[in-house]
Amino acid sequence: MSEDASGTYSFDGVLNFRDVGKTINQYTGKRLVAEGRLFRSARLDDASISDREALCHSVGIKTVMDLRTKSEHVKQAKKREGDLKIPALLKSNDALAQPMEIPGLGKVLILMLFGYRMEAISILGREVMNPRGLIGLGYDTIDYCGAELAIALGEFASSPRYPILVHCTQGKDRTGLIICLLLLLLDVPVDAVTYDYTLSEAGLLSEREERMVEIREIGLTEEFASAPREWIVKMHEYLGEKYGGTREYLEAIGVDEGMQARITEALLG
Repeated sequence: MSEDASGTYSFDGVLNFRDVGKTINQYTGKRLVAEGRLFRSARLDDASISDREALCHSVGIKTVMDLRTKSEHVKQAKKREGDLKIPALLKSNDALAQPMEIPGLGKVLILMLFGYRMEAISILGREVMNPRGLIGLGYDTIDYCGAELAIALGEFASSPRYPILVHCTQGKDRTGLIICLLLLLLDVPVDAVTYDYTLSEAGLLSEREERMVEIREIGLTEEFASAPREWIVKMHEYLGEKYGGTREYLEAIGVDEGMQARITEALLG
């Protein structure tokens, strides 16, 4: 594992990993978010033994918040079973022979958006998700996944949970919305939140072709592999126009003022 000055880390098998506090503070030149508290990444399924040890001991992660659906977990489990039969992969990643666990972590699993079989998700991709686009799906998550978002955000009100790593499959959109809501609650400027979100383009570049295959399998277009600058801007505008702002939205889904204050205190350090 290595880390650059911007808070972006390099692991053997974990993509798109970064310290959100560091990226925001580096971008703004101000200390707006506590560093070493809030992390984000893509899926952890391919983490090597050294990756797992680094996450636990070097980075000090205490809680992993996994935002993937059951179908995504099933797909990765099947891929893992297939990889176990390939000797070259076993040699290159010793973690394949061991269960996908990181000892010492409290793992929070939040099921968001869809819990359907892959065949059903493919139909949803073609018929529902593509027409809505990335931005439309972001709006839908805000409108219809308030209960799940509230459960996830509630974890950030508990100081013993930190440091917390949030991830989904790409660590981009579902993860991006959670991070967006947290940063807007802290009054981080929208351009800084946008900067953190768009880092996912580079963070996922090495696996782009593989991700495109997966995205096409569920009937989606190339748009769903990107991290467009306007996505955060549109989410911020939508929260303001429909709900009156981020704090008002959080209140509406059950994250009350007291919880918001505890989240803010924990993330300011």
